[in-house]
Amino acid sequence: MMNDFDIIELKRANLKGATVIEGFSSIGLVGSITANYLVNLLDLDLVAVLDSPYLPSVSIVRDGVPYSPVRVYSGNIGKKGNDKIVVIVSEFEPPQEILKPLAWAIMDWLEYKGCRMVISPEGLANKAGEEVEEQSSNEDECKVYAVASTPRAREVLIKNDIPVFENGVVVGLAGVLLNEGVNRNFDVVSILSEAHSDYPDARAAAAATEAIDRLLLHTQLDTQPLLEEAALIEEALMEIKKKTGESEELAKKRSIMYG
Repeated sequence: MMNDFDIIELKRANLKGATVIEGFSSIGLVGSITANYLVNLLDLDLVAVLDSPYLPSVSIVRDGVPYSPVRVYSGNIGKKGNDKIVVIVSEFEPPQEILKPLAWAIMDWLEYKGCRMVISPEGLANKAGEEVEEQSSNEDECKVYAVASTPRAREVLIKNDIPVFENGVVVGLAGVLLNEGVNRNFDVVSILSEAHSDYPDARAAAAATEAIDRLLLHTQLDTQPLLEEAALIEEALMEIKKKTGESEELAKKRSIMYG
């Protein structure tokens, strides 16, 4: 399976020294909403797509243009425009069995391209449910923590006042990427934002985006538009999830019919 993930470069891009944001869908769709927002906000270019037999058989059409379910965008950021950012965006949640090969394929490519750090925004399942709903209307922000794969990256978290996630479990692609970061001595940071697991959580995505801003953009990013836009992003993501589910169901029925 390991060779079944291809990154197809659509545009030549020098990504040396870039910081990479990984935005696959997960708890509260935090990664996906954050990544989609950053791509739009920073007006990034589509430079590559990731393809694999294990990805959903869908094309995501926006304004009449078809897009792959996993897309790689890049652009320049920073006051002088010298810093590079790469954002990997996907609306689907990778199933357990492909997480490791997917993480290996991403990390291999990022190392090959000379990128310097991966930031993985992830929802942290919230057990309190209703209580948090009430609190969050009184408090300005959701709680955000972070965990890093190297002492170097941990220093960056401390320097930017992002609380370290001390004990617990980081699940999904974010967890696998953290372990890969340790194995390869590569800076990987997982930003964990308390989120509702039952539905897309725009507040949690806004909190994760603010943490990324502190680490990377240092711009006092305005996340108000994210909260306003989130309804649209959520709607689009739910639609994609529904359609992907329907097409998979259909495929199963076909294989039963013709199998």
